[in-house]
Amino acid sequence: MLRARRGFEPRRRRRREFVAILFIRLTGVLVCAIMVSVLAFLIVNGAGALSLDFLTEFPRDGMTAGGILPAIEGTLILALGALLTAIPLGFGAAVYLAEYARPGPMVSVIRMGVLNLSGVPSVVFGLFGLALFVKAFGFGRSIAAGSLTLGLLILPTVVAASEEALRQTPQSFREAALALGASRWQAIRQVVLPAAMPGMLTGAILALGRAAGETAPIVFTASCAYTLSSPGSVFQEVMALSTHILNLATNGTHIEETRPQQFGTALVLLAMVLGLSLCAIIVRAKLRKGRRW
Repeated sequence: MLRARRGFEPRRRRRREFVAILFIRLTGVLVCAIMVSVLAFLIVNGAGALSLDFLTEFPRDGMTAGGILPAIEGTLILALGALLTAIPLGFGAAVYLAEYARPGPMVSVIRMGVLNLSGVPSVVFGLFGLALFVKAFGFGRSIAAGSLTLGLLILPTVVAASEEALRQTPQSFREAALALGASRWQAIRQVVLPAAMPGMLTGAILALGRAAGETAPIVFTASCAYTLSSPGSVFQEVMALSTHILNLATNGTHIEETRPQQFGTALVLLAMVLGLSLCAIIVRAKLRKGRRW
């Protein structure tokens, strides 16, 4: 009986392992199926609207005809402005937390603040940007106000990804640099940061993709419904792909007539976000090439 019981235990463990592996595989397949379904839905409904004119012309006839060029320009400008805002603050905070900060209440408060910021709804950032950058600083609804607001929105992502990349750098790198006579800052700048840069840049580019797809902060701080010119100043309003979809689908006077344009714009926005994610993968692979530890 004891032998039978001992033989039963391995079989039960194998069954549990099989069920667990099957569940994990099914969840992976489900996630892929959802992504493919969304892509297929947008392609079926929006591919007909895509053309060279759609991507290179300005909207006309109350946005019922023409293209989305100003929305593409505005989205790229706002996303790049957000990245320029978040990188110096995020990289600096990550270096402090990973290399200089000592465990204590202050560091715990900073980390808790970063985690809490990552969970704040984007509409709250939009209201904050409206109150601070648009009203208090007097920027008005502009590229500057929108970029700064989006920069604060993606800041927690940049900080978390950069700190993790710095912590994954082997401690022996720091010790070797210090043993050769380098100061602590020289060791960080010349050894640690180059080794951690692939992970830091990957996090920054993924954050860029999130900034490109946001709607609520831009509605409050930067976007306009219609424009016939490219922006000439950081204190001008711009169109954006996400808000353009919102306007066509909810505020337009010809909602049903512009349905193909709505899906076409959504398809362009999704392609832009996926392209930025692909860029993150390529950049990380190139920077990591030849670096193994």
